[in-house]
Amino acid sequence: MRFRERVAVPAGWWALDVLFGLTLGVAFGYYLGLAWGLGVGLFALVVVALGFLTAAYTTEVDEAEVRIGRAVVGREWIGAVRPLDAAATRARAGVGADARAHLVTRPWIATTVEITLADPADRVPYWLVSTRRPAALATALGWVAPTPAPAPTAAEPSPEAGPARA
Repeated sequence: MRFRERVAVPAGWWALDVLFGLTLGVAFGYYLGLAWGLGVGLFALVVVALGFLTAAYTTEVDEAEVRIGRAVVGREWIGAVRPLDAAATRARAGVGADARAHLVTRPWIATTVEITLADPADRVPYWLVSTRRPAALATALGWVAPTPAPAPTAAEPSPEAGPARA
């Protein structure tokens, strides 16, 4: 296994679920009685919790394939891979996104990895996958981080400095 990450709802969202259930419980309980308040509050808590549990997925990369939730693609069909920061993710998943793309994004994670597919028979041009560790996922998929250009030494002038003046 080269990479494994479980993407789940953060603890703060679970606290909001509890507050939502309490709010509905108090509101219904005030108008319809204690039994209704408890029933509606618990029902809301359970429904939102089930939504949170179904929103979680696991990303796994091994030598043969990539599994993101229930979707699977063989490593031989992966073309280019690049990690995206929050701004690039918004641009790539927003208005400029390809409608055929396979998006596995979650609102509580700002960074993604774009996986371009090399299968000419597949109409999906790329996958956009939310991850808290985009560089690690991209590296597991074969991405090589660009190396920064070496800084000019004091002996050699910088190209931006222009011609030397006497």
